[in-house]
Amino acid sequence: MDQKKLYIGPRLRRLRREQGLTQTRLAEELDVSASYINLIERNQRPLSAALLIKLAETYEIDIQEFAGDGGEALLDRLTEAFRDPIFQELEVTRTDLQEMASGNPAMAEAMAVLYRAYRDTAQSLSDQENSASLETATKPLEEAWNFVQTNNNYFASLDEAAERLSREISLRSGNIQASLARRFNEVHDLTLKTLPANVMMGAFRRLDRHRNQVVISETLDMASRHFQLALQLVYLEMGTRLTTVLGDLYKGSPEGERLVRIALANYTAGALLMPYGEFRASAIELKYDVDALARRFDASFEQVCHRLTTLQRPGLEGIPFFFLRVDAAGNVSKRYDGGGFPFARHGGSCPLWNVHSAFKTPRQVQTQIIELPGGEQFYSIARTVSGGGAGYDAPRAERAVALGCPIKFSGELIYAQGLNPQNAKATPIGTTCRLCDRQDCIARAHPPLRKRLLSDDYRRTAAPFAFAFD
Repeated sequence: MDQKKLYIGPRLRRLRREQGLTQTRLAEELDVSASYINLIERNQRPLSAALLIKLAETYEIDIQEFAGDGGEALLDRLTEAFRDPIFQELEVTRTDLQEMASGNPAMAEAMAVLYRAYRDTAQSLSDQENSASLETATKPLEEAWNFVQTNNNYFASLDEAAERLSREISLRSGNIQASLARRFNEVHDLTLKTLPANVMMGAFRRLDRHRNQVVISETLDMASRHFQLALQLVYLEMGTRLTTVLGDLYKGSPEGERLVRIALANYTAGALLMPYGEFRASAIELKYDVDALARRFDASFEQVCHRLTTLQRPGLEGIPFFFLRVDAAGNVSKRYDGGGFPFARHGGSCPLWNVHSAFKTPRQVQTQIIELPGGEQFYSIARTVSGGGAGYDAPRAERAVALGCPIKFSGELIYAQGLNPQNAKATPIGTTCRLCDRQDCIARAHPPLRKRLLSDDYRRTAAPFAFAFD
C-alpha cells in the first residue's frame, strides 16, 4: 500500500456516525485512545496503515474506496467548481486538482461542498430576481385586466358615445369600410389608402399626417380592417373621452395606464362596430351563435366573443360571459370575467378545459360543461382563432379562445339546445394546478400550495402527487 500520509478525518467521522458510534466507543473497538480518534477526525493526525486495516476488518469496508483520493467523482466535482468564471484568472489545471484530491482529500471535499453551496445560493438569488422581474413586468398587464374586471367590462359613457357615432355615420346601413372612409374624409380631411405589407413595414395601420392619409395593410382580412379603421376613428374623435374615463376610474401605475387606455380604445372600437342595442338584440335572436353574429356584423369570431363579455348595461344586460385566450403552450394573453369565473392571477389554466383541446380541431367549436372544486358549473365553448396578416410566408399566431357563462344560462345558448344541466356530465377542472385541491387529477402539473405533500413507499396512483387534507 502507498505509504503516503492519509488525512481523511471527515471520512472517518462519517463512517463513525453511520455506525452510530461515539468517538469513545470507536476508540475502544479499535484499541486506541479517544483523543487520537478526535485528532484524526480533525485532520490533525494522519490515519495509519495499521489502523486503516483494522477499520476495514472491523467494519467490513473497502480499503481502496475508503482511503482513495476520492476517485473520479471527486475530481469531476472539483473540475466543475474550478470551471466557474470566478476562477478563470487562476489558471488551475487538472493536474493541480488531482494533486489536491489525492494530497488533501478532506480539503478537496470541503471545496466541492462549498462550491455546491455557492452555486445553490446563486441559483436561489437568480430565481428570486427573475420572479421579482416577472412580477414587475406583468404588473401593468395585471392592473389593466383587474381594472376591466372591476368595472364589469362595461363603460357606459364610451359604449353610449360609440352607439351614437355608429348611428350618425350610418355604419350599420351600408358598406362599413366605405362609411368609415367617408367619415375620415368629411370630418378629418383624411383619405383612406391600402398599401402592401412591404410598404407598411410591419404595421397594420398608420395615420400619415404628412399626406393626410389613414393607411391600412392589404394583408388584413375584412374584419380586421374594419376594427383597425374603427380604432383609428376612436383615437381621433374620442381621445378626450378616453382620457376622462381614465382620470375618473384608474388609479394605477403609468405603465398600467397606457395599457388601460389601449384596452378602452379597443373596447370603444368594438362598441362602434357592434352597437349595444342592435348587437344585444341580435345576440338574443341568434341564441348567442358566435359565427352567425360574426357574419351579421362583419366581425371576427374573437371580436364577437369580446363584445359578448361587455353586455352589462343596467336593465338591458346580456348573458354574463367570461372570456379567455391562450396559445398552444398554455400562455394566457387575454381574459375578461363577466360570469364570476375565478381566473388565476398567475400561471396557466386547467389542461382539462376544452380551450386547450381546441387545437386538435382547428376552427371547430367545442362545447363543455366545466365544474370547479367548489361545485360551481359553467357552460363553455372553445375554438381556435388566427392572428396576423395574410400571405404564404406571413407570420401568424394560432390561439384558442373560450367563452363561458354560469350553467343556469345555458338554455339561452344555441350550443346547448336540448341540454338538461341536471343530467349532463361535467368535467372537473381547477383554476390552475397550484390553487386546485382535487386529489385524483391525473393531469396535475404542480402540487397545490395549500396542502401538505405525502410520501407513499408502497403504492403509486394515477395522480402524480399525494397530499393531505388536514
